[in-house]
Amino acid sequence: MSGVSNIKEHMEFIGADGVHVGTVDNVEGNRIKLTKKDNGEGSHKGHHHFIDGGLVAEVEGNKVRLSANAAVAATMEEEK
Repeated sequence: MSGVSNIKEHMEFIGADGVHVGTVDNVEGNRIKLTKKDNGEGSHKGHHHFIDGGLVAEVEGNKVRLSANAAVAATMEEEK
């Protein structure tokens, strides 16, 4: 089952390869906002990042699986 309507706060975001991408803070429209704690170092530290809902492949249990591997998904994140 996919779609942003099934995504809830604190769900784990994982890439198609099973690697942790982030943790859901909330959903804003068709974008999923990730918590600040998962957002790296340097200029990325302390900023919220967003993943486009179109990258969601599946929502199952407490995990959101993306259609892209974690490394690829990280390059598609939007910073706020």
